[in-house]
Amino acid sequence: MDKKKKSMTEPSSSGRAADVLTREGGVIPGFVGFDTAVTSELSYVPAVHGAEEIDNLVDADFRLVLRKLSKRDVVTRLKAVQDFGSMCQERDAEEVKGVLPYWPRIYCKISVDHDRRIREATQQAFEQLVLKVRRSLAPFLKSLMGHWILSQCDTYTPAASAACQAFQAAFSPTKQPEALSFCKDEILNVLQDILLKETADTLSDPQSVTGEEREAKYVRMLTSSMLGVKRLLSLLLQDDRTAMEQRLANLVNAGKFWKYSKHKTPQVRGAFFEMVCALCEFTPGLVQAEATRLCPAVLLSIDDTDPVVLPPVWEAVLHVASTIPDCWTHVNAKKGLLPKLWALLKEGGKGMAKALHPNLMPLLSKLPQEVTNPTLDFYTTFFTSLVEGLFSERAASSPSESAVIVTSFVECLRYCILHNTGQEEDQKKIRTMLISQQLLPLLEKALGNPSLQNGPLFLLVTEMLVSWEKRAGLHSDGEADDSKDVFQGLLADFWEELGLLFVSYADREETDPQALEGVATLLQVMRYPERVKRKHVRKKKSVKICFSKPEDNEKTGLEGDAVEKPVQTVLELVNEKAFGSPQIQHFEDVVCQLAQLCLVHVNEKKSERHLVFLSLLLRSFHTPRVFSTLVELDDKIKDSEQRDEAYMKNSAMQFLLEQVVVWLAEKERRDTEHLVEMVFSSLYCCSCQETTRILNYITMMDLQWGIILQIIQRACGDPETLKSCTDWLKGSVLGERLLGLTEELCKVGCSSPRSTSSTSSHSWMLISLVLSQHHNNEPLIGEVYLEKMLERLHTTLSETKSLSDAGNMEPLISFICDVASTFFSSVQDCLLLLSAEELLLTVFQLTAQDQTHTHLSGSLQVLVLAVQSLVETTLSVCDQNSPLLAQFFTQLTPSQTEWTRIRQALPPQWIKTPLLSSRHRGVYEKHSVDLWKLRMSTKLPAHLCTCALLGKVVQTIAVTRPDQKGAESPSHLPNLKYTVSELLYALQWCKEVDYSPTLVSTYHSLLTEWGLSAGLHSQVPMKGLLETLYSRSVEYGGLWSLTLENYIHTNNLAATHGSTVRKLYNSADSLFPVSHSKLSTLQVLCPTMTRNDRETLIALATAGIINWQENDNVYGCLAVLLCCLKADTKVEEEIAQAILATLMEWRNSKEDWFLFGSDLSNTTAEQLNLSVEMMRFLSWLVTYCPTVLGGSQWDFLLCSMLAWLETASENVSALWNPWVQLFVCENAALIVKLNQFFLSSPPEVLEKLPSELAGEWTDFFIEGIYNLLLPLPINITDAFTEPDDPVFPLAVLQSVGVALTYVPMQQLKQNSLPPRFIADQNTNLPEPLQTLLNTLCPLLLFKARPLQITVYHLLEKVMPELPECDGEGDNNKSDDDRDEPCLSPPASLMAILSTCEELCDSILAGIQVGEFAVVQPLSVEYSCILGYLLAWKLLLTFFKSSPSHLRAHYAQYLKRSCNLNKLLLHLFKLMPENPVYPGYGAETKETKTFFTESISLAVDKSESVEWELPHLACSVYYSTVQDLPAMVRLWWNSQEKRVSAAVEKFTIKYVSPVLSAQEISSVQSSTQMFENMTVKARSAAREVIATYSVDDIFIELVIQLPQNYPLGSITVESGRRVGVAVQQWRNWMLQLSTYLTHQNGSIMEGLALWKNNVDKRFEGIEDCMICFSVIHGSNYSLPKKACRTCKKKFHSACLD
Repeated sequence: MDKKKKSMTEPSSSGRAADVLTREGGVIPGFVGFDTAVTSELSYVPAVHGAEEIDNLVDADFRLVLRKLSKRDVVTRLKAVQDFGSMCQERDAEEVKGVLPYWPRIYCKISVDHDRRIREATQQAFEQLVLKVRRSLAPFLKSLMGHWILSQCDTYTPAASAACQAFQAAFSPTKQPEALSFCKDEILNVLQDILLKETADTLSDPQSVTGEEREAKYVRMLTSSMLGVKRLLSLLLQDDRTAMEQRLANLVNAGKFWKYSKHKTPQVRGAFFEMVCALCEFTPGLVQAEATRLCPAVLLSIDDTDPVVLPPVWEAVLHVASTIPDCWTHVNAKKGLLPKLWALLKEGGKGMAKALHPNLMPLLSKLPQEVTNPTLDFYTTFFTSLVEGLFSERAASSPSESAVIVTSFVECLRYCILHNTGQEEDQKKIRTMLISQQLLPLLEKALGNPSLQNGPLFLLVTEMLVSWEKRAGLHSDGEADDSKDVFQGLLADFWEELGLLFVSYADREETDPQALEGVATLLQVMRYPERVKRKHVRKKKSVKICFSKPEDNEKTGLEGDAVEKPVQTVLELVNEKAFGSPQIQHFEDVVCQLAQLCLVHVNEKKSERHLVFLSLLLRSFHTPRVFSTLVELDDKIKDSEQRDEAYMKNSAMQFLLEQVVVWLAEKERRDTEHLVEMVFSSLYCCSCQETTRILNYITMMDLQWGIILQIIQRACGDPETLKSCTDWLKGSVLGERLLGLTEELCKVGCSSPRSTSSTSSHSWMLISLVLSQHHNNEPLIGEVYLEKMLERLHTTLSETKSLSDAGNMEPLISFICDVASTFFSSVQDCLLLLSAEELLLTVFQLTAQDQTHTHLSGSLQVLVLAVQSLVETTLSVCDQNSPLLAQFFTQLTPSQTEWTRIRQALPPQWIKTPLLSSRHRGVYEKHSVDLWKLRMSTKLPAHLCTCALLGKVVQTIAVTRPDQKGAESPSHLPNLKYTVSELLYALQWCKEVDYSPTLVSTYHSLLTEWGLSAGLHSQVPMKGLLETLYSRSVEYGGLWSLTLENYIHTNNLAATHGSTVRKLYNSADSLFPVSHSKLSTLQVLCPTMTRNDRETLIALATAGIINWQENDNVYGCLAVLLCCLKADTKVEEEIAQAILATLMEWRNSKEDWFLFGSDLSNTTAEQLNLSVEMMRFLSWLVTYCPTVLGGSQWDFLLCSMLAWLETASENVSALWNPWVQLFVCENAALIVKLNQFFLSSPPEVLEKLPSELAGEWTDFFIEGIYNLLLPLPINITDAFTEPDDPVFPLAVLQSVGVALTYVPMQQLKQNSLPPRFIADQNTNLPEPLQTLLNTLCPLLLFKARPLQITVYHLLEKVMPELPECDGEGDNNKSDDDRDEPCLSPPASLMAILSTCEELCDSILAGIQVGEFAVVQPLSVEYSCILGYLLAWKLLLTFFKSSPSHLRAHYAQYLKRSCNLNKLLLHLFKLMPENPVYPGYGAETKETKTFFTESISLAVDKSESVEWELPHLACSVYYSTVQDLPAMVRLWWNSQEKRVSAAVEKFTIKYVSPVLSAQEISSVQSSTQMFENMTVKARSAAREVIATYSVDDIFIELVIQLPQNYPLGSITVESGRRVGVAVQQWRNWMLQLSTYLTHQNGSIMEGLALWKNNVDKRFEGIEDCMICFSVIHGSNYSLPKKACRTCKKKFHSACLD
């Protein structure tokens, strides 16, 4: 009993035991929380432990982290591992050491975790632990090392790399074998258990891990274990390997181990064969003992072509063949191995040639005689299969695969020949077969196959021949052996047969040119193999990235002593010592024979393909012997005659002069490039003097200039050739010929200009080449000839400077300018030549002339830059005040007369924009429909060219002036203010034509790039420029007035220099009486005038209007009055009434001034302007003085407005006229003002109006206006069908569209449009509404944005009225006949939607979901997409206005038609990735986006049109997810992972927060009251709480919106409940969840539906026994379909 007593001060026995075990073994096996099995749960450090010493060693933070490692959540475990690694790095070593007793179990578990990120982080943390504790790890090594080796072989390479890194940190390379030797038994225990004992279910907990994850982990562990055995063997010392053999024998003896060779997973099979390789290499005795199982397992698996398995299989095959000499006795090679090998070779390795074919030659070296007998048949089959595989589909499509097969073929062939060099008959047959039946047929096939020609075949064959020559003793450094006679015979046979093959191709008249090219390529490779080597080196450069996973991948040397090292790749060949090329005498005979054949075919049969072939041959074989052969043949053919001895000595020169030059001189010859190449091939054998002599001779021949061009281009091809040809290029013969050519071209151009462009393009190209081509800053030809040619070009241009001549000289001048452009842009310091400077000046003078006659606009930029260079050069040598500079500028500047002429030549289309925007009041005398239809020429007007040139000169002088103090320093150039004012005029013209066409926008971009877009007004005094612009405005008006206005506005002169501006006109009455130009000037100056000046003008204008009988310029007075009124000038009511009274007097006495009922096509601009001014005055009255008007005055105003509108509607065909367009626009503006007045005026204003006015407006005028206005857009689009036509009245559609937006609903429902119906159209709508839809819907696609937006606003008004026409929906058939009620939205809208959908499909076809399609604003694509989105916006408005039961029917239609699916895909191509509202920067919480801001689809909005489509797309998407959430959710769930992820990410970020907040807000602000139910919302938690109570029943449901609402399902959670059975409670929760998930509406609508369902239940209606709901969740029907057996009723949809 005493022994059992224990002191309370001592630890318990278990605590002492744990302490002892920890100190001795480093591990606590089998105690609380610790399990020895691999499958144990994670160990953790308990808060209270029996061994207080251990507990005190573990820091509290470490304890917390280690506990987290036992959590199930992946993210928590990952974070814990990362924290552990950080703590190991940061904490003291002693604190970290406290964790060591617990680390082995934790490591063994998490190092094989399912999540690869955790495995990688574990190894990284382990490295930090190792670095901190160092040798203290030693006691725990045996527990760790097994899983450490496993981790180093992890299939996730980053994790394996991290484990290796930790291992290297723990042990130096010399210590690693010792550490592994110390733990080898424990390592093998772990690996052997996994391979032989464990299963997928024992490695993972089946209850908490899915079957797929369990299987993946098991496969990974098997793979890692087998690779672990390999790694262990490779790192251990030989003694340790021997000691392990018995343990490994237990593993290898197991039947389960051998089954892994046929495992279904490629990773396992690959690891198995890698382990077999290691066993063969490190434990050969063990392998030989298991040969009976090993040999079949390896050798019969060669057909396993999985990319993971094939490389280790073949490595294992070679190891087995090397390690087990009798391995072939364990398999039937002829039946089991060879058929698989042949099949594999015939298919080209099935895409794995790179891994397979390099092993073939080593395999051949190990095949014994019994396997290869009969040897001849074996080799025949082997090589035939190889070649068949080379031409298989997969190999033929991959150059790299093909190259590997070719390399393998040649190296195997070399090996076979080397091993069959005996004199025996069978070996002779083998050699003959290999050459005649294998190598030569392959070469023959390659001759017609470009891919094989470009591969390594020819190079490899060449190097094989060199090798044979060395063995045959033909090289001085050769290694001739006993078999040299054999190799000499081989070479002789090869060349003989190859020569016959070549001759057979060359001696055919209709031979394939591709084959001839192949012959030349093969010969070229044999002649210059080093060139091909360089090419292959360039091809092979690449970068490969691999993880630092140290493995022993070196293959064992398997070749015997007599086996030549195999050729692996072309790159290896290159890296070896260069073989050199074969002896030239071997194939020079063949070349000579081929060359002679070619010459015969060319001379006798004029064969062009043989001439090309000869050229290719001579390119590689330009040797004296070849040329001698050709000359000898020629001598035999031709009679001998006296020849020049100089070239008789040089056969190449003789051949060139007697043959090549003759061929070049043939007139009908077109393709001469190969002849030119032949010339230079011949010149390789000539000296520099002979080269110059020959080329001079060719130059003097009457050859086409295109040939001379080719010769010069070829001479410049490489430095050596250029050096040998320099004397000829700079010589007098070529120089004089080129000078003569220049003269001839200029003469021909002057005499027959129209033929120039077609007949002499080569000649001009030649001139351009010799002028612009420079080498080492020296001209290509003699400088004296260069000068003379430039001078001649300058003279020709000077002679044609006049306009009358220039028109006829157009092609000639164009050519000269192109040459000049190339010369000036490519030659440095070109302007140092006097002739070049003169040429440039002449070109400039031509440019300043009328551009309609020349093609010089394309050279504008080059010429301007050249002039700039000239100015800079001048400034560098003279003072800035030098008269030379001023004189130079004066010479460049046109005179005032010339300025006026080229200014008036500017197209007049500029007037349209300012006229229709009321910025300009003007007339144009000679306008006609043809004038406004005319599109601008593709030639840049001369005025713009001149302004650009002069502006650049002024800017260059200003920038380089040394005394310039700042930007405001004025220039001293003469009359500069006129040049600057013309530049401002040109810029204003560009602005008014809206920078179109592209030519004008390119010009303006060029000015902007040069810094001229501001106009250079800082270079002249402000006052002088202002006075110049004012005087031009008063004199000419028009665009000068707008230029003046822009200058004043841009520089804010009205505020900063107001007195200077006012001094321009001194007093206001100086502008009276007003002419057209004065009126234009007054209009732009009016806003800057003082109030007194404007009041003076009003007084003068009023007097002129009232005394109209004595005034012949009533229009001018009225226009001045309106200008002053627009500038907010106060006018007394009496004056306004007096002017109105005058207008009413005109109505009686001058009715024709009003143009009522007139034919506007015959009226003048002045007449239309007067009516327009009257309209503007009446608009001003309605806005500012409505209360002073009496009944008769209102009648006059409204009746005039209606009469003008009637006139406009009758003159649609005259809308090509801008002034008629202005007439209609101002009338529409008056209608808008009236609508705004009657709709938004305050009551106190309306009370002062005549009592009957409001009624007359509503009852009579509204109907009159819109009966005329509603058909107007339709009539306009009928009359003007092309929206891109310059006369298309877009401004009218915009103004009329704004007026139409005020149309009352009643007018739309009872419209008077011509009836328009479509056959077979299914509709329930009244005729007027159907006509309205059929008329307007097609216009949604019309390419005119104002019309599209107008139609949208009109249809949007009627959409809410349409659903009521469908009544109760799809009642045509009973539920028994059709289960799902389906109802189409308005047919005309759906028709246009389908059309738009197809167009959008084609437009957006090439764009992926999530990419942003940038659409050019106002393009055809823009209109299509705009119409599509507007149609959907209308459809969603219609849908939202529908009652719940109809909404289900419409939704079913959309579901069947798939329209919504396509819409959503399109939207995610149209919505920007970052939909921030324009004007807002980086994203913040308060950032405005396209989802937070509603879109304003204004008819007349154009400033932000580039953002309209993206904003509209976002608006449509928002409406879709708001109104059709269930259908969007259904679509989202059906998408592929990439699409659904992109959709969810975008929706969560931008849509869900806005939509959730709106849903919650709508619940909070809802006025909808439910009997027995209250609804509350919590915005912060995104929750809605519904409380339902009736009698003793109390139900509370909590509706939670998901983060990705509405994509994710809304969750319904249980709140409090009283008096409801559990089952019923669950049913109702399920019902609400179903309604909210499947109904397309808001939460409030879902709650209403659910309450209705519960109410029906209490009313006694039974649930449908399928969905357990009274009201169906998607179509809201009641259970009606009764079962004949049980009599229960069901929903039709539930039975579907």
